[in-house]
Amino acid sequence: MRCCNLVILGLDFGDKTIGVAISSLNSKVALGLTTLRRTSPEALRPNLKELKAIIREHKVTLILLGYPKHLNGEDSPRCVETLVFKAKLERYFKSLPVELWDERLSTQAVTRSFEGNAIKYRQHVDEMAAVYILQGYLDSKLGSDLNM
Repeated sequence: MRCCNLVILGLDFGDKTIGVAISSLNSKVALGLTTLRRTSPEALRPNLKELKAIIREHKVTLILLGYPKHLNGEDSPRCVETLVFKAKLERYFKSLPVELWDERLSTQAVTRSFEGNAIKYRQHVDEMAAVYILQGYLDSKLGSDLNM
């Protein structure tokens, strides 16, 4: 697959929200798209339907899901829930690959950028965490094997 046709959807999966970012490798920049509200920890169907609309609209070819490891590299308790969500994404979007990406410190990095403005922070932290995750992936891929 050519890099210019690759459109990536970055997700920051949380208990109450799912932060969503998007980019294509040729743009080299991740953009915040939205924050999806979760009605309950068990009810993912409405969010999957919202993601389906986004995937169709933007012609997404890869889903990148933040994987919340501990600082020492070991899996956190949250990793189990993330892997369950990954499996649901793979079942719901059978034709799309779903990759995990280490998201250590993503929320903390975003939180620092919103210091002093708690309202803005609450409204955008998950979306911006998805941007942070996706941008890390883009930087890694662009710096290594894509020769852009």
